[in-house]
Amino acid sequence: MNLMTDRAAAAATAMAVDVGPSLTLRDEMLAAGLLIDTGENGLYGRSQIFEDVVDRLNLAITHLGKDQQPEVLRFPPAMRRTDFEDSEYLKSFPNLAGTVHSFCGNDLGHQRLLRALDDAMNERDDERDDAWMEQQKPTRLVLTPAACYPVYPVIARRGALPAGGRTLDVLSYCFRHEPSLDPGRMQMFRQREYVRLGSAEQVMAFRQMWIERGTLLVRLLQLPVEVDLANDPFFGRGGKIVADSQRAQALKFELLIPVADPRGKTACLSFNYHMEHFGAIWKIACDDGSVAHTGCVGFGMERITLALFRHHGLDVNAWPDAVRALLWGDTEARVGDALQAAPASLGERA
Repeated sequence: MNLMTDRAAAAATAMAVDVGPSLTLRDEMLAAGLLIDTGENGLYGRSQIFEDVVDRLNLAITHLGKDQQPEVLRFPPAMRRTDFEDSEYLKSFPNLAGTVHSFCGNDLGHQRLLRALDDAMNERDDERDDAWMEQQKPTRLVLTPAACYPVYPVIARRGALPAGGRTLDVLSYCFRHEPSLDPGRMQMFRQREYVRLGSAEQVMAFRQMWIERGTLLVRLLQLPVEVDLANDPFFGRGGKIVADSQRAQALKFELLIPVADPRGKTACLSFNYHMEHFGAIWKIACDDGSVAHTGCVGFGMERITLALFRHHGLDVNAWPDAVRALLWGDTEARVGDALQAAPASLGERA
């Protein structure tokens, strides 16, 4: 069932103050065919041009982290339900989670499903009953909420970390249930992450390095950039306490760019220090037997791409020469030159 139709969302948006621009980028991207409307808020198809930009951004990010010699891992956009349960995601973000259900019944159950489906199809899309879903049962899969989540149980099964810890390069489609007219807040989106596992010192150095490298990349893309202390959107009354603690310990920073939300800037990169949270859950040990600390830098691939279209225009051929040279030229050389010219801390191996 569509929990928030275009009509309802537009009505809610119209009641807010100064929200006109929040629709502009979305409407322009749809009109240009860069995004494809699926009829569900926050769920879009992507054009060849949009995907080409994402691919070239991915290449730039690869060269930005190449000297870290990460292990490359790619996972599908679903993970084991038991691993998801162990992650404690539901303690903090139950409203964002997406589970995978399937029909597991017999012939009688199938007939009940079809009758309920026939009844539903007689109604308008935004008023359809979901009674047919009573025949669906949870599977052993859950939609991946963040690209790094499948990593930790996999690494835990390998045993203790090597002396230098591990650095991983991961990419995945992710799901978060927050339908919106803001194209920067998609329900299905891609995260590219570098993940660090090791001692507290190794992870903190990694995060600082990536704050600087992420800022460098966004400046090379000639986008406005601001890095600020942040917190995750923890759920419920206790969420504010957890969020305040996260900010007090400076565990999360975000790189903010104006994209489509007129009320503020959009987090396009995040830099996270999880302390021992995941190491303790999955019993990941350092080479000295201590509990591993973890951290990650996450690139919001669609958000950065949207920011490029927002600030440089819908015609990629008219983008600034330096941006085109970075993305469509010798990306490796340009990223390498920028790292070489940057402060020494950007070139250190975390």
